[in-house]
Amino acid sequence: METEFTPITSLLGGALIGLSAVLMMAMHGRIAGISGIVARMLPPSADKAGLPQGIIFVFGLLIAAPLWIALTGKIPDQVISAGGPALAIAGLLVGFGSVLGNGCTSGHGVCGISRGSARSIAATITFMATAFVTVFIIRHIVGS
Repeated sequence: METEFTPITSLLGGALIGLSAVLMMAMHGRIAGISGIVARMLPPSADKAGLPQGIIFVFGLLIAAPLWIALTGKIPDQVISAGGPALAIAGLLVGFGSVLGNGCTSGHGVCGISRGSARSIAATITFMATAFVTVFIIRHIVGS
């Protein structure tokens, strides 16, 4: 399985993620961790004060692909080699990991590390090490 190297789009995407994290902290005093934002939007811990910002932030994530299509006139190329059951299991494991780690990669990896949080650094090392091992097992041992 070959992975396409896209340094320019990856750099641009990373810069936009960083900018959104800075703007969320500067304008609302909140960390741009997606799992935390979504958790604060849902009962039982719905945060009425932060609800408008949460809705706008999540809307921005959801509108990105349709906006790309409108601007470029084409659907972004995306290849997913796994089937539905594997994706469902992966999604559940990521969700469980986010709950267990008290945050997701955006909260810990982008916002936490930039604040120098030891807990976020440890969480991100754990996320990444798990990802490396998983990819190695799937590509080289399972052979998918």
